[in-house]
Parts: sequence; C-alpha cells; structure tokens
Amino acid sequence: MNAMPQPLPGCRILVAFGTRPEAIKMMPVLAALRHQPRLRPLACATGQHGGLVADVLAEFGERADIDLGAQPAGQGLPLLTGHLLAAMAGAIAATRPDLVLVQGDTVSAFAGALAAHQAGVPVGHVEAGLRSGDLQNPWPEEFHRVAIDALAALRFAPTAAAAANLRAEYGSGQVLVTGNTGIDALFRARRTGVVPVELRPGRRMVLVTAHRRENWGVPLLRIADAVAALAARGDVDLVWPLHPNPAVRDAVTARLGAVPGVHLLGPLPYGDSVALLRAACLLLTDSGGMQEEAPAIGLPVLILREVTERPEVVSAGAALVTGTATAVILAAANALLDHPDRLAEMARPVFPYGDGRAADRIAEAVALWWEAKRSAGRADAPLRDQADQPDLVDRL
Repeated sequence: MNAMPQPLPGCRILVAFGTRPEAIKMMPVLAALRHQPRLRPLACATGQHGGLVADVLAEFGERADIDLGAQPAGQGLPLLTGHLLAAMAGAIAATRPDLVLVQGDTVSAFAGALAAHQAGVPVGHVEAGLRSGDLQNPWPEEFHRVAIDALAALRFAPTAAAAANLRAEYGSGQVLVTGNTGIDALFRARRTGVVPVELRPGRRMVLVTAHRRENWGVPLLRIADAVAALAARGDVDLVWPLHPNPAVRDAVTARLGAVPGVHLLGPLPYGDSVALLRAACLLLTDSGGMQEEAPAIGLPVLILREVTERPEVVSAGAALVTGTATAVILAAANALLDHPDRLAEMARPVFPYGDGRAADRIAEAVALWWEAKRSAGRADAPLRDQADQPDLVDRL
C-alpha cells in the first residue's frame, strides 16, 4: 500500500474501485467530483484487478491516490473478501472520509461498503437498485448489490426501474435516477480506439465476451462450442477478448485456439473495446457493462445468462436472453445472421441507460448532500429525480 494522503478540508470522499469495469465506470465520477469545489475525492484502487485497473487509469488520464496493492492470485471468495475488507478498513481509518463511494456489485464494492459501514462512514452506491431476483444469478454479484444497497445512505440508480426496486425495498429517501456512468465513459471513448484484429475479406464480425463466475466450467464450454459452430458458417469472424483469469482464458483457448475464423485476444484498452463494439454486427456476452453499452452503439445483443438484472435492454428490443445452451445460442445467432431485416431491427440505437451525464448528476447530488449535512446536521433529505432524457441517436 502506498502512503496515505493527509485529509483535506471539504467533503472527503473515498472513491473505491477494484476491477476493470468498476474503474471504467468510476472515472467519469472521479472527474465530476473534482469539478465540485466543496468535494475532495481520493481515488482508491483495491488491487482486485491490479494492472488492468492501472491501464484504465492511464487511459483516462487519472491516477490512484491510494493503491492497496495487487491481490494474491488464486484466492477464493472468502479469502479475497476478508483481505479486501481489512485493506479497505485500513484505508478508511487512515483517510477519515466523510463518504465512501462504491460502484456496482464486485467483491471490492461489497468490502468497501461493509468496511465503511463498520467504521460509521456513510456509503454512496453508484449503479444501485439492479435486481435479478435470484441470489444465485449472477453469483455472487446479486447478493453483493443487495447488501450494498442495504448499507447505502446515497443510492444512485441508473434507471427508473432500478429506482423502483429501491423504493419498494426501502421507501422514499436517498434515491436518485442518474443514468449509468458507463454511458459517460462510452461517449468519451467512442472515437479513441482502433479495431485490433484483421478480419477475413467479406466477413462480418461477431463479438464475444464471457467471464462470469456462474458460467465457469461447463457453461463456458457450451458457449465455446457455439462459437466454433458459428465460425463454421464461413461468413463471419468471431472475436473474443479473453478475461485473464485462467478459469476463462485456459478453457477457451484449449477449445478454440485452433479454430479458423476465431480470434482470441488478450485484455484490450477500453477505447479498442469500444471500437470492437462499433465494428461488430452482433454481440454475444454475459457482461453487464456491455449490455448497457451495446444499445447506445446500435449493436444487437444475445445475453449469455439465464436471467439479466438489466431488463431495460430487452424491453427496448436490443437484446435477447439465450442462456448458455449451445443449441439455443446457435439458433438465436443464426436467426439474426440469416435475416438482415431482423438484425437491422435490433440495431437501432436506443438509450435506456442515460444521456452520458450521470457522473455530473452524482457529483451535484453529493455536493448538495454535503451542504445539507453541514448546515442542518443531517443528510437524509430526499434526492430529486431527473427529467426524462432527450433523444440521443445523434450522440454516437
């Protein structure tokens, strides 16, 4: 762990993130907080994804004020959770923040929220209110997000449906519909990357990502079998940037490493990932973040999960839930690839996750919360919802 910075006047906010997706979604928030004169954010990298997060920070021109150090490889969830809980408790004790801000549903977010709660520090939850309704799917993320929301003083919901979940569980109070900060990051990076692979002449690109814990093992191999079968069509190339975890990387490489038309890549800069989204004609993914980004790009999605906590993308007509059965994935993908009219119908850009200004709304709300706390000795006044967002088709 590097040396802790000394507390500064104003509202001290410990902005914690540990995984690459968290870092991407927190970079716009960090920048927006720094533009508020009464706020003093400190960026805290927990080390869960180590070098991947460092690359994101560099790409966004940011740095970690606090780095808790890379986590030992091969830790199971209990050891990782305990390690991060202790590390975050130490960071909170050293910096004495007025607010700990976490994002999403990772082990880092859960440990940060729990450590803050145990220290008596208010918690703000970015991307609050997502629910699949099944604690096993996604696992362990569904439990994490429910637990973080229970601890949070400020709940920043990406959509009206997420806010409704929160109000059903907790009543009125500190809930604000902001949009998703991932769209903020997407808008910033949409022109910065390059497609890092050369396709065969005349082939369309199908982009694939899969890494969720609940898909490790047999489900991941079923997805790989579907990818191999799609490659055999001969009219598409499949590009799969692999998660570096050996449970994903080694299994997929063993199955698909020698399959013609399948391009297995390492982790990519975020800008290059966005360039792939823009170049693809179809996305197969179990990633939550890509379910949010693809609709704004106009990229149809097949969701490689049994359930999704992001139903807005399905309701908008931009995605279908297939699960991980090889035959089901193949049938859905072939139906779209063989019928350009169906594919085009799903390829209309839609914006269920906001207008790219979520981070500004979060920063403004935190500033107002801080002023209310200082002036009245309390910070429980309801946050105000934002108006409906305008049409955004021209933004990309």
